[in-house]
Formats: sequence, C-alpha cells, structure tokens
Amino acid sequence: MPRTRTTRDQADAARDARAADLFRRLNGASPEAARCLRQHIVLEYLDVADSIARRYSGTRGDDDDVRQVACLGLIKAVKGFDPAKGEDFIAYCVPTVSGEIKRYFRDHVWFVRPPRSVQELRARIGEANARLMQEAGREPTPLDLAADLDEDCAAVTEALCSHESLRPHSLDSLLDDEESVPLGDLLGSADPRLERAEIRIALASACRRLSPRERHIVYLRYFEERTQSQIGRELRVTQMQVSRLLQSIHGRLRIELEGLEESLSA
Repeated sequence: MPRTRTTRDQADAARDARAADLFRRLNGASPEAARCLRQHIVLEYLDVADSIARRYSGTRGDDDDVRQVACLGLIKAVKGFDPAKGEDFIAYCVPTVSGEIKRYFRDHVWFVRPPRSVQELRARIGEANARLMQEAGREPTPLDLAADLDEDCAAVTEALCSHESLRPHSLDSLLDDEESVPLGDLLGSADPRLERAEIRIALASACRRLSPRERHIVYLRYFEERTQSQIGRELRVTQMQVSRLLQSIHGRLRIELEGLEESLSA
C-alpha cells in the first residue's frame, strides 16, 4: 500500500508540473493556441472531476449527469485559474467543481428543497457511507454515520430521509405488489359535505329566529317537500298567500345569513 500511494503521489506531482507549464504557456498565446492548451489541462485533471462526481454517486440525480456537470466545473476552473494568484491548481479546482455540482443539485434535482444544512450533511453522509462500508464490510447504520461525522443521530436520519425529495414516488405507483391501489387514490381532498355542514349550522341558527308558524311552513316545504297548494290547504290559506309567506321567510333568512357571514369575517 505505501508503494502504491507513493507512486500515485509521484504521478500527481508530474501531472501538476505539466499543468503548471501549460498554464505558463497560456500567457501571450493566441486564442486558438490557448484553447488547445486549456483542453490539454482539462484532460490532465479529468480523473479529479470523476473523483469528485463519485462522491455523489447513487445519492442524487443521474450519475452520468453529475459527471458531466463535474466536467463543466473543471472547464470553468481551468478558464478561471490565475497562476499569478497561486500555483496550486488543485486547491482552486476542487471547490470549483464541487460548487458546480451543488448548484446543479440546487437548481435542477431537488423537487422539495430541504435547508442547506440538510443538503450539506447529506453530501458528507455520502462520503462517509462509502468509506465506512469499505472499512466495516457492511452498510453503516445511522448511528455509525452519526458517530463518524460527530452529528446528532436525528439530524443524520433527517438528512437520509431528504433523499426522497430528489425523486418522489409517482402518484400512479402502486401501494405494494399485492394491492393494485395507486398512491394518488390515497391522497386526501376537500370534502364537499363540510361546506354543506357549515351552511346547515348557519341556517339552523337563522331558522330559530322565525316564528313557530314560519318554521312549520319551512318544514312542510323543504323537509316534506309539499307543494304550495298542499301547504295552503293545511294552513287554510290560499296558494298565493303561501307564496308570499315563503318569499318573506326567504328574505328574513337571507338577511340573517348575511349578517352572520359579516360577523364571522370581521
């Protein structure tokens, strides 16, 4: 293992030296030559972009899309790097690529956007999960992740659950394999009977202000559904008188209900 790490460090040092030389040659180069030099630098650091993209592998969005965004971030880093302000391109490249990926998640991936602290913890969990799985040979539990990251277990659990905000279940998906009930059929909706219940309560209060004879007429007309002629025969009045009584009752009830509505909205 030490030999492998040493070999890798030597390869990285050689690559950084080649990139530094390419950056120096950018000074005073023609637009066409500068474009070719930047392409060579991008090719030198593609493995760095891939490595950063793999940190988010399987945790958000499509892995191929994340890798493309990482490559765009690398191109942006190459264009924006100024050797005069510092010769360590890696120190500039890594946060630039990571920032580009995070912006991609923020603008294009989350359907329900959780707080930034939850998003950042989710990214740290992705890195720790792969490392702990390799060390322990099993999937780490939320307690394992919380201990490794020095975070509260409840916060880790919340961050793990936030993954569902990336790709919510389709409303057409079935509840389970045995029941053919779409998820959308289980969503609640406004019950039209609730509005009728409120109207009935308000109407009952208004009806109590009618005289016993007027309440009897309302009962005969709207509960027993008698005609005006039938009501007239029972009350020993004409059908025209019943019509006038109903109009008067309707007007009083309307005034009572409007007054009740104004008092509730005040």
